[in-house]
Amino acid sequence: MDENTKYWLNPSGRFVIGGPHGDGGLTGRKIIVDTYGGWGAHGGGAFSGKDPSKVDRSAAYAARWIAKSLVAGGYATRCLVQLAYAIGVAEPLSIHVETYGTGKYDDEKILQIVKKNFKLRPYDIITELNLRRPIYYMTSKFGHFGRKDVTGNNGFTWETPKVLVE
Repeated sequence: MDENTKYWLNPSGRFVIGGPHGDGGLTGRKIIVDTYGGWGAHGGGAFSGKDPSKVDRSAAYAARWIAKSLVAGGYATRCLVQLAYAIGVAEPLSIHVETYGTGKYDDEKILQIVKKNFKLRPYDIITELNLRRPIYYMTSKFGHFGRKDVTGNNGFTWETPKVLVE
């Protein structure tokens, strides 16, 4: 922490309505096994039943896209990308990259490459991954990641690595 540290305390404003009236989303049962095949750190938000404006869904896709792009680009052989958001704040509060010692560079340098190549506001993720299409039926069975779109409609855009610029 330093003089540039920002503290976000309930940035969306006063939280008054809770329970089913405030958040009627699905529970996210079995989210790790359905999404990551049993391996992956997770904050707890489900994305089934949520539109892509919710970072539970769009940021999970973006993190997968970033990790796949880093591995495909030869920056690491193993990679975990962690994104943290607060309601009412468009930019992620935190971006973390962990290469488990497999990185071409140290994780801080790889993080700078990520910041140079990816816009991570929800609007930008939705636009770059083209998430406002009717693609979610396919994700409702057999998971969201590690799949090919057999319909030929390029439904899993986050599975196509981006060519990165250093």
